[in-house]
Amino acid sequence: MIEIHLLRLPVQIWKRAQEHSDELLREFTLLTEGMRHEAPNTAPPPLRLIDLVEELTNTYAGFSGEQEAQLFAASADGTDAIDLRYTIPAQVGDAATRLGDALDEADEYCRAGQHLLTLATPPDLVQFRRWFLDEFTAQAAGRPPTPWPDYAERSAPT
Repeated sequence: MIEIHLLRLPVQIWKRAQEHSDELLREFTLLTEGMRHEAPNTAPPPLRLIDLVEELTNTYAGFSGEQEAQLFAASADGTDAIDLRYTIPAQVGDAATRLGDALDEADEYCRAGQHLLTLATPPDLVQFRRWFLDEFTAQAAGRPPTPWPDYAERSAPT
């Protein structure tokens, strides 16, 4: 087990990212239900999209209940930023990388607009997602935490 620290996580950006993820997961649920009932006159989605839906909903749903509760409470209280601590298996780095790749791929399906109606993740939320997941990968590899403001400044679009 290792500890991962997310420092100065921006609560309102997290809230928007959570809302977007919830929207995508709802659409994945509808897509899965549609496949079960085999709607007539509907072209089946690509097999890779089906695999992606299964991976995102089965493998990564419910990442951490305690931290999520802290985030929801901070959002309700109007808190700007919080620090979080996760105690998780050391393999988290590989899982965070795979999750990031899967979400990038889901965004491509969203941009294509053929099988998903959800809009692709906005650039500021992609930046946040990359920081969030990169922190797990970097810290699992032994690097120190990077607070959100430092990352955001360094990775801001020019």
